[in-house]
Amino acid sequence: MNATPPDTGEAAHFRALEALYDSAPINRLFESRLSISAPGESLIRFEVREDAFHAAGAAHGTLYFKMLDDASFYAANSLVSDRFLLTTAFNLHFTKPMKVGPAEAHGRWISGRRRVFVAEARIVDASGEECARGTGTFLRSHIALAGLPGYRS
Repeated sequence: MNATPPDTGEAAHFRALEALYDSAPINRLFESRLSISAPGESLIRFEVREDAFHAAGAAHGTLYFKMLDDASFYAANSLVSDRFLLTTAFNLHFTKPMKVGPAEAHGRWISGRRRVFVAEARIVDASGEECARGTGTFLRSHIALAGLPGYRS
């Protein structure tokens, strides 16, 4: 019988960050799933629902910001295994209204490895068209990841 060994090292950190994402109370409001497969990269698959629409019948900017911020944040925090990062600035560009259906936010670390990190993300809809993109700046905090209840390594 071949047993699958438990995730260790980098993979354990990635799984712990995914658990941290799942544990955040805000994520009870959004049907979404984070996956981290490589350092400096993240993917959030999410569902755009009508309850996130503004009065003109498309996704409100809240949904764009949340998914772009989270995707870029987790791409950056995948490179830091001891501390929680904090968003200090975020620049967002809307390129297409999102309607009901599946979408993905792809996060990618750009620069910084000590105290300040820069990462970007883009949202694509089910047809593969870009709906938004953003760039964030993230600061290493004094909050230990290991001390957060949702971070399970």
